[in-house]
Amino acid sequence: MTVINKDEFNEKIFSRIEKLIFDYNLIENGDNIAVALSGGKDSVLTLHALANFQDNYNNLNNRNDINNNRNNIINTNNNRNNVINTNNNRNNVINTNNNRNNVININNKDNDFDFNLIAISVDEGIDGYRQHGIDAAISNAEELGIKLVQKSFKDEVDFTLDDIYHNFKSACIPCGVFRRNLLNKTAYEIGANKIATGHNLDDEIQSFLMSFTRADTLKFSKFGPMLDTIHPKLIPRIKPLWNTPEKDVGTWAVMNDINIHLDECPYSSLSLRGKTKDFLNRTESKYPGTKENIMESFKKTILDIKSDNTNVNECEICGEPSSRTICMACEMKNIIENS
Repeated sequence: MTVINKDEFNEKIFSRIEKLIFDYNLIENGDNIAVALSGGKDSVLTLHALANFQDNYNNLNNRNDINNNRNNIINTNNNRNNVINTNNNRNNVINTNNNRNNVININNKDNDFDFNLIAISVDEGIDGYRQHGIDAAISNAEELGIKLVQKSFKDEVDFTLDDIYHNFKSACIPCGVFRRNLLNKTAYEIGANKIATGHNLDDEIQSFLMSFTRADTLKFSKFGPMLDTIHPKLIPRIKPLWNTPEKDVGTWAVMNDINIHLDECPYSSLSLRGKTKDFLNRTESKYPGTKENIMESFKKTILDIKSDNTNVNECEICGEPSSRTICMACEMKNIIENS
């Protein structure tokens, strides 16, 4: 049995996430990032990773400030020596000072990088299950000093998932539609320009295979670590855990004794995603490396595909972004009200 060193493992997982952020430019100066915080292991790691990244960058900037001040002192002393040694060459002094200013300006460029974090939780209304996740979300947000905006199906649409799931083939259908709608609406209202979700490597290849089996090639353009902005009111998603395996997420949470919601959603076993997840896990157990190979194939063949169908308007009823005249959330509300 391999013994895992906690510090080394933490360094590995956070370095992988930071590399993804830089490789795909997931975060830019001035970003207001809303973290979709369910309280589960994936969303909690996303929150901790971005907070850690923010702290590391702030500490780096502070060190740069100290080094810049030291350099300024050294440059000033050197300039004084230059004045003494080149008393008759005023142009050299001016050029030296200008070069010093250029060095300072270059060093200060990095100091302009800054971003804000806020978290959003959504209570779908699943009795005996959801409150545990909300409690974990509150606990982790408080620990990290990040504001948490709490929303619920009951407050926003006047029903819970338990109330309405029987109207649909799977509870995941209305849950996904209303949760995404509420996350996007809330992120827009609080001024976020990106939503960070906890989608990990396993989630991504599950979604890819599900779309593949349905011949739903339009969904291929929605894969990848970052989605493009296609409408001013449709907040693009970033996925900091995009290349992090689910087992690594679980290991991180257990090793660091993180307060997370571990229970499986009672509706998940009935979904296609649940069945796809089980298939992939069994295949990975027999043929280790299968998931990584699928991701590599995915990156080589699908990642750069962009959909031509990016005509997004606004729903005639609620005004939210939609590729339809009436958005899916409003269509589902109509089904529920008439059932």
